[in-house]
Amino acid sequence: MTTSDRITLYYSPQSRATGARVLLEELGAPYDLHVLNMKAGEQRAPAYLAINPLGKVPAIHHRGALVTEQVAITIYLADLFPQAGLTPALDDPRRGPYLRWIAYYGSSFEPALIDKFMKREPTPISHSPYADYDTMLGALEAQLASGPYLFGEQITAADILWGIALNWTMMFGLVPQKDVFVRHAERIAARPAFKRVSAADDEMAAQHAAAAGT
Repeated sequence: MTTSDRITLYYSPQSRATGARVLLEELGAPYDLHVLNMKAGEQRAPAYLAINPLGKVPAIHHRGALVTEQVAITIYLADLFPQAGLTPALDDPRRGPYLRWIAYYGSSFEPALIDKFMKREPTPISHSPYADYDTMLGALEAQLASGPYLFGEQITAADILWGIALNWTMMFGLVPQKDVFVRHAERIAARPAFKRVSAADDEMAAQHAAAAGT
């Protein structure tokens, strides 16, 4: 293993980057953290804006390439370690649906949640990227209903992405605690990788709060 083979994850605890770190742990990937204290505004400092002008995490650096956007990172990492069994192969019938539900997270779920959180007036369905909030969430509920995972018995990287997202969105009341969502989130939260990262995040977040005086 050379230095260039290691993955650098630009990271802040209890953020969207948590999902990327959990996935790295699930994959058994070699990685290093470049930690940003978002409570102190380090994500808006020139040094990080030179990496990601949006000032967001996660971002990863691997073999000289920078990858941003949670959806792209999920696909990239899972494909990088196919031996972990978290990504369907290109000729697997699940490959298309797998990509669909990863993309759905970024293109439909997140925009709908932001609109709901901001209490924005709903956009007409004909102009909305996600139809409407209830329709968007209903499609996800239907996909998860047959369980235990998105595509039946075998977990994929898409489940890691969604399980963590459902966990925090239900915690903040952005998604209703329907049984199918609760069960899926609990399955992911019960996994050793999630527990390790969650414990580390709690400690790191407390250190960041103290350093920022918040």
